[in-house]
Amino acid sequence: MRLYLQNLPGSAEPPRYVQIVLEQDLLGGWTLYRETGQQGGKATLRREQFLERDAAIAAFEKARDTQLKRGYRLMFAQGLEGPYGR
Repeated sequence: MRLYLQNLPGSAEPPRYVQIVLEQDLLGGWTLYRETGQQGGKATLRREQFLERDAAIAAFEKARDTQLKRGYRLMFAQGLEGPYGR
């Protein structure tokens, strides 16, 4: 699953973005990537590991909800259709 969110500033500053990606690794675990930064500038990448799918999806949804509450708007979504991808 992948989400790309942007916060459009009111001034001439470039927009800030957040990209949240959830991937399954080769051993059956899950990795949540959170990339934040300013468009065209430096970015910060954080990685978190999960053994259980439900815990990984819960963390993904929490990260998404946090950014939406901060005023970011969803620009692109790719991935699972239903709540469990089935």
